[in-house]
Amino acid sequence: MKFTETCQPIFEAAIHDYHKTDNVDTPIQNPYAAGIEKDLYLKCWIDTVQWHFEDIIRDPDIDPAAALVLKRRIDRSNQDRTDLVERIDSYFLTRYKDVAVLPQATINTESPAWAVDRLSILALKIYHMREQAERTDADADHVARCRQKLQVLLEQQKDLSTAIDQLLEDIEAGRKYMKVYKQMKMYNDEDTNPVLYGRKK
Repeated sequence: MKFTETCQPIFEAAIHDYHKTDNVDTPIQNPYAAGIEKDLYLKCWIDTVQWHFEDIIRDPDIDPAAALVLKRRIDRSNQDRTDLVERIDSYFLTRYKDVAVLPQATINTESPAWAVDRLSILALKIYHMREQAERTDADADHVARCRQKLQVLLEQQKDLSTAIDQLLEDIEAGRKYMKVYKQMKMYNDEDTNPVLYGRKK
């Protein structure tokens, strides 16, 4: 089975499970106890919650104090997302650590896990665009536009899945090699964000 064929039903399950309550405070109940499946489910759950954080914070009537609290939650969610992508890349590094890299091997523009990150978010876009395409309280033009956008997203999902699977096949065959650069987000670090380290003086 191709890797994206493993991803897709897990992403869809995470999105479906979240929408049973459609509440950002719903505790995750990951059906997978271990392995890459556990991380894929958690990845899409984080993306789904953050999607709704982003909806909520755009409410023009949101209380400023509540917006600040939510912004802090979005920041933490972004960091959790980044940490999880790096953990998924560690899975791929371990999986392919014994591959003999060919002399003419090339490197990809992004690591496999960051491509999987885009696939998770794309699953969310498809879910919510399908919702819009099936609305009965919207006018015909809105529905038609959303149906057209949905078709584009589905094509994009197919293309991205193909590209990810081809990348993994190339890595496994030694035609490409992986290098992972940790995300050095300076604004989260008390030693590199001048606003934060300035408070220590």
